[in-house]
Amino acid sequence: MTFLYRKDDDVGPPEPRRCFEEMYTEHYAAVSGYVRRRTDHPDAAADVIAETFTTAWRRLADVPSGDGARLWLYGVARRTLANHRRGESRRAALTLRLREELTAWAGSVMNQAPDATRAAFMRLSDDDRELLSLVGWEGLDNAEIAKVLGCSRMAVRQRLHRARKRLAAELAATDVDLNRYGSRAVSLARENA
Repeated sequence: MTFLYRKDDDVGPPEPRRCFEEMYTEHYAAVSGYVRRRTDHPDAAADVIAETFTTAWRRLADVPSGDGARLWLYGVARRTLANHRRGESRRAALTLRLREELTAWAGSVMNQAPDATRAAFMRLSDDDRELLSLVGWEGLDNAEIAKVLGCSRMAVRQRLHRARKRLAAELAATDVDLNRYGSRAVSLARENA
């Protein structure tokens, strides 16, 4: 890391900055080695090193002088590593829980729709599926969908009508009884025929 301050400058940064820069230059290699030997991933090491020196900057008045600074930095790095590991453990547990919940949810959603209906829906374009999902699954109205998509309510209304017609046509092509989806599905399929 390069610092803008040089010792031979007549006018330099305020005293705290100079002290921090000297401490950083003197102890970075030691702290970096300490952290890297205790982490498995370079990104984790970089995060912990950065947080260690950020803490040193915030608590500069608490940092002892001389070799005591290195030992103080090791203590900060040790606590930062412990916090990082706890955070990683919490994130891993949350990821596992979410994965289990999503797997259970996806299974139940997929089991609710007959295979032919699901297949008809999946044959639609990504845009049609997103639009129909915003209405059916998220329960949004045209104004809300317009905000999500960044278009006018009139555009949403037209796109939604076309997407429903295409879904009705796909359902009709699979010999699904459209009456189970209501009279509107039947009329949309007739419009498309």
